[in-house]
Amino acid sequence: MRYTNSHIVVLGAGESGVGAALLAVKFGNKVLVSDRGQIKAAFKKELEENSIPFEEGKHSESEILTADLVVKSPGIPDTAPLVVALREKNIPVVSEIEFAGYYSAAKTICITGSNGKTTTTLLIHHLLKKAGFDAGLGGNVGTSYARQVAEKDREWFVLELSSFQLDGMFEFKPTISVLLNITPDHLDRYNYEMQNYVNSKFRILQNMDHDSWFIYNMDDPIITSEIKKRKPETNCVPFSIKQPVSFGGFSDSKQITIIIKDQFTMSIHDLAMKGKHNTQNSLAAGIAGRILEIRKEIVRESLSDFQNVEHRLEFVARVNGIEFINDSKATNVNSTWYALESMEKPTVWIVGGVDKGNDYSELIDLVKEKVKAIICLGTDNSKIIETFKSVVPTIVEASSSEEAVAFGYRLAAKEETVLLSPACASFDLFENYEDRGNQFKTAVRAL
Repeated sequence: MRYTNSHIVVLGAGESGVGAALLAVKFGNKVLVSDRGQIKAAFKKELEENSIPFEEGKHSESEILTADLVVKSPGIPDTAPLVVALREKNIPVVSEIEFAGYYSAAKTICITGSNGKTTTTLLIHHLLKKAGFDAGLGGNVGTSYARQVAEKDREWFVLELSSFQLDGMFEFKPTISVLLNITPDHLDRYNYEMQNYVNSKFRILQNMDHDSWFIYNMDDPIITSEIKKRKPETNCVPFSIKQPVSFGGFSDSKQITIIIKDQFTMSIHDLAMKGKHNTQNSLAAGIAGRILEIRKEIVRESLSDFQNVEHRLEFVARVNGIEFINDSKATNVNSTWYALESMEKPTVWIVGGVDKGNDYSELIDLVKEKVKAIICLGTDNSKIIETFKSVVPTIVEASSSEEAVAFGYRLAAKEETVLLSPACASFDLFENYEDRGNQFKTAVRAL
């Protein structure tokens, strides 16, 4: 449904909110942007330049409750009293992705999962661009989908979707969707019920039919069990790193194989990204490419020359034979599990920050196998020390990136790795995970 000449309220004035406001105004709607916090100067300037009314530090309920439609920031929970009041008045509350979809004729590839979605989104976009597609990149990464549609609609959009964005999507129908994995995350937003979070992820399928394609990880027991229950009426394409499939994609220790209309193979050693989880990401991207009938040479080239997102298993430098890797984006245990799993040399692991109720015991076997020393980088490291003190002989504490990197340089030997993969949020010592990663890189380059 396309809104014109309507009263639209945008809750939240971040990248997605300002993008939605610009799109709403373009189609002649009366718009109010309302943010309960302070709006960043750059976004405020943009709203002023486009004569879009806004308020900060409050929500004027009397006006908001007269809206024809509300576009909500993914950061605002559905349980917020204002959102509850809107729903009671039957005022539609949607995400910026849903809203942008009303105005876009583009075909979409939508990627979700608990881990790996940013990497896979960027990889699929890289593949489409290399194949000459007119493809935008948006969602939970980069510039908002709504802003891009306001500027220029495209033939394709590759969109990373979080569960919070999916919760506000109702009519949206992906051309191709990808579900990478489902592990516990954000359960505080889902009443601590795992099934609620699973249902949220599966919203990606809600409007898909025989004209669309669903690529999924058949090694994930939650996903396979839900597919058996739900019986999706779309083209389901599995991938596996544990067993061969006759249709879809799989890998063994030597190569990946993708079978859609015909067979595509590629040596696992030629993939740009190492580690089992990245093999899964490469399989998902490769399958999407072959569904779109992108030439095999271009798929092969794209999977071999892709450069991963900053702060995600990012190679920083090699100093006197010691490799330093920045995985600051790993803010939960599951992300760190993937990082440790991909380490091929003895590793000094920098971990810690604001604990989100982490269960570090899931990492014990990997730590035994891969880690020679631990550096705790946080204000309260007691849980990490307690979990690993009988597993790793050396555990030290650092209170800054410089100190952590100096310890890493001392504890690692030539041909070994120092890995920053915190498994925690960053807000005790840093502004955010980017700040943490950048300070780590600066400290490494100063060695």
